[in-house]
Amino acid sequence: MYKRQGRERFVVTTTSGGASRVAAWLEEWRQCEWPGLEVFVTPVTTHWATFAIAGPRARQLLARFRTDIAYDWRALPHMSLREGRFAGVPARLYRVSFSGELGYEINVPARYGAALWAELMKAGVDFGVTPYGIETVLLLRLEKGYLHVGADTDGTTTPDDVGWGEVAAKRKGDFIGRRSLARPDNRREDRLQLVGLTDANGDALVAGAHLRLPGTTAGSDGWVTSASHSPALGKVIALALLRGGRARMGQRVAVHDLDRRCEALVVPTTFLDPEGKRLHA
Repeated sequence: MYKRQGRERFVVTTTSGGASRVAAWLEEWRQCEWPGLEVFVTPVTTHWATFAIAGPRARQLLARFRTDIAYDWRALPHMSLREGRFAGVPARLYRVSFSGELGYEINVPARYGAALWAELMKAGVDFGVTPYGIETVLLLRLEKGYLHVGADTDGTTTPDDVGWGEVAAKRKGDFIGRRSLARPDNRREDRLQLVGLTDANGDALVAGAHLRLPGTTAGSDGWVTSASHSPALGKVIALALLRGGRARMGQRVAVHDLDRRCEALVVPTTFLDPEGKRLHA
């Protein structure tokens, strides 16, 4: 996500684990792809503390703090940001969510991070506010069908393979990687495509398990990329790369993990709140 802060100034945000990698790519492009541009890339990740506030009462928690930032659903829709002051300090407020719930992220200068953390926890005591870690957010994003880049994708995955083909096709002008999207191999119907899988008792439905379509006697037709038992849904759910997967909705596939085997149903990737009512509340 990026925001233009001025005529010649942009701020770019990345995944928490990808900041250094993205900064390196921007620098490589600056030096090797467009060396004639007068552009400077300055990593400032460590200058900021970031808090993700997620859940149906996220907006109510924000309301307990003084701020000049309008954050209702009209003023701050999903995937937008505003700048101002929050709890008396300079802040950026993002309306984003990797959990699939109503969510905000607050950026404040790093020196205010510890104090704001304490204030947020104190202000949300009667809401039952609690920190949530990486295992929790990875389960929540799986229920929502959100990609974990590098787990649900690899170096061969194209935007169309994960359902973003129309988004890429609508991009105007040139962009890095556009040429590869037109390669015949990247337009095959039998490519590995991201799908959802579900099975109530799927012991073999774990990340890394291999998939076989009906009639396949050898080799693999894909593999499970992410999997977990969903307490909210009461069953095992997974994302997988399956050969020609989008055309196989409603079919069953065999799942093999070492000496374990089960069958799973091919379903859409969004398991929970497919209409996005929670996200856009």
